[in-house]
Amino acid sequence: ISVWEHFFSLLIHNSAFLTQLVLTCPGLVCLFSADEATGYGPVFEEQPVDTIYPEELPEAKITMNCRARANPPATYKWRLNNMIIDLNEEGSHYSLAGGNLVISNPIKTKHEGKYSCLATNIYGTVISQEGSVQFGYLDLFSSEERETVKVKEGQGAVLLCAPPPHHPADLSFRWILNEFPTFIPLDNRRFVSQKTGNLHISKVDSSDTGNYSCIASSPSISKSVFSNYIPLVPQAERRKYPADLEVKFPETTALIGQNITLECFALGNPVPEIHWKKMGGNLPHSHEVRMAGAQLHLFNVQFEDDGTYRCEAVNSRGKDYHTARVSVEAFPEWVEHIRSTEKDLGSEYTMSCVASGKPKPHIRWLKNGEPLDRKEMKFSSLTFDDSGMYQCIAENRHGIIYANAELRVFACAPTFEHNPVKRVLAPKNRAVVIECRPKAAPKPTFSWSKDTELLSNSTRVFIWEDGSLEILNVTQADEGRYTCYAENDRGKANSTGTLLVTESTKITLAPSNSDVKVGENAWMQCAASHDPSLDITFIWSLDGRVIDLHKDGRHYERTPNGSSNGELLIRNAQLKHAGRYTCTAQTPVDNVTASAHLVVRGPPGAPGGVRVINKTDKSVTLQWSRGADNHSPISKYTIQYRDSFSRDVWKNAPTSPVDVEGNAETAMVVDLFPWTEYEFRVIATNTLGTGEPSSPSPKDKTLKAVPVVAPSDVGGGGGTSRELTITWTPVQPQYYYGSNFGYIVAFKPQGDDQWMKVTVADPQANRYVHKDSSIPPSTEFQVKVKAFNSEGEGPYSLTAIIYSAQDAPSEAPSVVDSRALSATEAIVSWLPLSQSNIEGYQLKYWRNQEDSEGGAQKVVVSSQENHTRLEGMKPNSHYLVEIQGYNSAGFGPPRRIHIHTKKAPPSRAPKIIRKKLKGKSVNIAWEHVEPLANEASINGYKVLYRQQGQSTGTVYITNNRYIDLPLPPDGRYVVEVRARTDGGDGAVARIDISGNRSQLLTFLLHSLFRSCLSQ
Repeated sequence: ISVWEHFFSLLIHNSAFLTQLVLTCPGLVCLFSADEATGYGPVFEEQPVDTIYPEELPEAKITMNCRARANPPATYKWRLNNMIIDLNEEGSHYSLAGGNLVISNPIKTKHEGKYSCLATNIYGTVISQEGSVQFGYLDLFSSEERETVKVKEGQGAVLLCAPPPHHPADLSFRWILNEFPTFIPLDNRRFVSQKTGNLHISKVDSSDTGNYSCIASSPSISKSVFSNYIPLVPQAERRKYPADLEVKFPETTALIGQNITLECFALGNPVPEIHWKKMGGNLPHSHEVRMAGAQLHLFNVQFEDDGTYRCEAVNSRGKDYHTARVSVEAFPEWVEHIRSTEKDLGSEYTMSCVASGKPKPHIRWLKNGEPLDRKEMKFSSLTFDDSGMYQCIAENRHGIIYANAELRVFACAPTFEHNPVKRVLAPKNRAVVIECRPKAAPKPTFSWSKDTELLSNSTRVFIWEDGSLEILNVTQADEGRYTCYAENDRGKANSTGTLLVTESTKITLAPSNSDVKVGENAWMQCAASHDPSLDITFIWSLDGRVIDLHKDGRHYERTPNGSSNGELLIRNAQLKHAGRYTCTAQTPVDNVTASAHLVVRGPPGAPGGVRVINKTDKSVTLQWSRGADNHSPISKYTIQYRDSFSRDVWKNAPTSPVDVEGNAETAMVVDLFPWTEYEFRVIATNTLGTGEPSSPSPKDKTLKAVPVVAPSDVGGGGGTSRELTITWTPVQPQYYYGSNFGYIVAFKPQGDDQWMKVTVADPQANRYVHKDSSIPPSTEFQVKVKAFNSEGEGPYSLTAIIYSAQDAPSEAPSVVDSRALSATEAIVSWLPLSQSNIEGYQLKYWRNQEDSEGGAQKVVVSSQENHTRLEGMKPNSHYLVEIQGYNSAGFGPPRRIHIHTKKAPPSRAPKIIRKKLKGKSVNIAWEHVEPLANEASINGYKVLYRQQGQSTGTVYITNNRYIDLPLPPDGRYVVEVRARTDGGDGAVARIDISGNRSQLLTFLLHSLFRSCLSQ
């Protein structure tokens, strides 16, 4: 045994010995071919991938994976930037763990680059795909203070993020307002570019006031950093500005199958709307518009998505647009690639690798890890030296792919050991092929004999080039033993098999054509005769596709196999079940077929090619092509529509004429809204039902028209002095009927003949404030509002009666009393103002020296009140208090007073020094509290006596440093002691007290415990 072990070891580990053995003893070599599984070259199971190493990672180690299946096992080497890594170099940071490369304490200048792994055994070498090592980092934002951004209300603003140095390039951005985690909500007015990080505000208003900070996050290294705050100060001014695109997507290259995002965002007042289109065609089906139009997402990009894209920003003051090209390219992908194979010594062989991609990939070749200077791999006469591990590599600017294969060249005498000539069954009067497939190299010559008779080619018997024997029109006389002889220059061999002749299978009952309606059952007959020694199986197919009776058992059922009857039941037939049914009667030896057609009559198929061929402001003319009638004439068509306001709900469309006949291919849809984008679909109906709807038509807009809907709920009144405020409910967008939509507001004092008119250009506006210093307060006005667009003006609303603003209070309240109640509270009282239109009073208070008026605390009370408490004040502080009356017109003149809060109560609690039972009472004593210099003087003590778990109880006031309290009958009680001062109550000291029963129970338990111990 040890001799054979040594022999096999030599074969596996010594390729020179193996080659010599092939040449000198060829008969043995076939024992060691690849399909007999003794050895094989390396096949990668795990390869290095791109790795980003965070510079702040606590674990100072990078592992690049590499594992190959091989017999004998592979050994491994690694390359960095195509240079072999010396693992044994002194001070090396590299080590191997299996095939994996471990980099300890990595250094950017030494270890960044592209790594590849080489796996080697006696059959050759293969090189892995490359995996890069990059060092990831995200620095802190600059500590420099950001400048205040001042913008007029109505104008747009851009807050620059200016992200810090980082790698890799992909960052995500968010903004916070004033404090974390108050993130800026993104809508049609605000947008954060994920390319630059900048925050864009299309129209600034007063609510945007605050401090903004940009958050940059790196998903690769799981780190986020915050910028310094950028103050934004809107300045009062309201003007309209045309749309101005601030964010514009660049020329973009996308890889097929990728998802990409195009960004467009505009500044302007009113807030612009963003619309997207693809020039010369429709937007891809797999698109999605997000962020109120600012982002166009294209999912699973395909070559047909290549083209020029355009974004448009529109508001009532103007429009802006931007176009750029999206180019779709592709990563290399194999169309055809090499596979491991065995080939005869001296034979011809061509290795082929074909790759698709855009740009077209370049293909190069490696053998055992070394480059080959050849464009194609053609071998006219294979030698043993051609054996090895081959790789073809396809590469373009987007990436690289590898295909690996082992070529093994062998030679041996013919052998039938693993593939002898087999026993064959043949049906009478049919053809039969007996295969002869010995393993041999070079290719052998073949001959055949039947029993003892040598066979040669004739009109009925053929010996094929690959050695197979074919016999036509088999008869019973052809039964017998057949021997195949194979011979080449290295030896010869033969193998014998048997031919048995059986009865042919014949269809005895063929299926016949059938005609049913949808939902009915249909039967397809099929019966056959066959050799009784063989099993028979019936297989049914529909239009060439085999019917899976298990998967589609709801509709198909047939007699179990083994019977000579293969009838098929088609239950609840549907349109998809119509077609050519073929019955195949099959035995292990032969098969026969017979076919018939099934017609299924049902509702019509969907019409096609629906499109608008003519349109007005309220109607469109549609055209379509007829769908399949499914063997029953179409009786009528139904037209449906949906628009951008119907939320994907399809509605039946009114048509002219009302009924669309079944022979029609055009129809007019009426009663539509002007200047509205519609989609249409058509549904056909016949006597058997209604079919599926057509695909929607391309979106199309009706023509413009003058508005006919007036604003509703016109009213108003109130506001600031010398103002007339007019309000209304805006017209819904579906009633705009055209571009440049807005409102004309008309108003006049009651009794005047002349109407004053103003134009409001914002379609979403719901109010107008007319300012005029000559307007008397509380004056009656008539007001009405109508809509207009680019086509003209609509009707006025109903006239409403409103009143101009009243005057603000003209006097300041007279203060009756103002004093501090404690260190944190004060009370203020005043005489009510005599004006009849006072709605309430506002009090502001702030520390005179330490605080600013902008940070003042506020209290608002109704006009029925004439006093209030001021809370949350600071101890021992001088406060300014301002009181003023107000109404809808504004605030009246203020009255200012001064209040000084009292010193704070003691911060130290009394120290309880005694708890003593005295009959039915308990005596509690404590030490005197000495206040600090900034604390109020002690006026006595407050004692709260309450049951445990309750917040209220009995309060006692004493100037002593002790108190006698009644002992409770039962339960647990709490005594709380505080110092009393003008500034309030000081810190609390607590002690627990138990009732009489609890005291007695405690005494008994103590006695019982002592008694037990003494025993």
